[in-house]
Amino acid sequence: MFKKLLFKSLRFSGLPLLFREIVQRNKVTILLFHDISPEVARQTFTFLAKRYNIISINDFVQACHQNHQLPDKAMILTFDDGHLGNYGLLTVIRELNIPVSIYLCAGIMDTNRHYWFAFPHPEVSSSALKKVSNKKKLEILAAAGFHPEKEFPAPQAMNKGQIEAMKPFVSFQAHTMFHPILPQCDDSEANFEIAHAKRVLEEQFELEITAIAYPNGDYSERDIAIAREAGYQCGITVDYGFNTTKSDLFRLKRLSVNDTNNLDELSVKASGVWAFFKQIFK
Repeated sequence: MFKKLLFKSLRFSGLPLLFREIVQRNKVTILLFHDISPEVARQTFTFLAKRYNIISINDFVQACHQNHQLPDKAMILTFDDGHLGNYGLLTVIRELNIPVSIYLCAGIMDTNRHYWFAFPHPEVSSSALKKVSNKKKLEILAAAGFHPEKEFPAPQAMNKGQIEAMKPFVSFQAHTMFHPILPQCDDSEANFEIAHAKRVLEEQFELEITAIAYPNGDYSERDIAIAREAGYQCGITVDYGFNTTKSDLFRLKRLSVNDTNNLDELSVKASGVWAFFKQIFK
């Protein structure tokens, strides 16, 4: 209740409007979603489309390469992981004609494999597992009965048919193979996760992969070098801020809206006000 009141107060303080009309006017804002319902998507997309010019990640990258001008208050909508629920957004995306990009974990798509961070480990939290090496993380998960290639009774990610159905309306991009924390990977693991994911998505799903969203927003200089070598054209972080056609394409900034269904929270977070204050007080 306190947070709801706080977001309402911030929204109607005029700060989101100020950020939108001054800070965001000549910038490109990238928003991060994961797994919202069709109802929330319709409300969210409609709200944002009235206040921003929604463009695709491909339009932005092309404008950067060709020095084209972008519309004022440009915004890119991204979804990480490729959750099964994303397929339910097809009707909304098609009806509202909203450009969306979904970043797929290539090794989990079209299988009954699960995301490691969604596995209910009895003793270790996913946040704690993000802080150890990838090898150690996999050892801990294996001891609890989880393996990246283990098949479960039901899927958590979209299948090939669903991806195919969405392909005319959605830009599918890469989110590695199994969503590791890339700086916690050794060189061979990082190469596999970044480069092989692109090959799998292009060869098995017939997608044109030009962008990678770094899992958890974590990346290193090595990971950027691998992405460049693999043929990606850009990399998306969760670093705070906004972008221009002069931005480093492999360090694109992004704001999380936490899959909220609250329009006050959406307004505050999409404007960058919330992340701005978090930066100040962290």
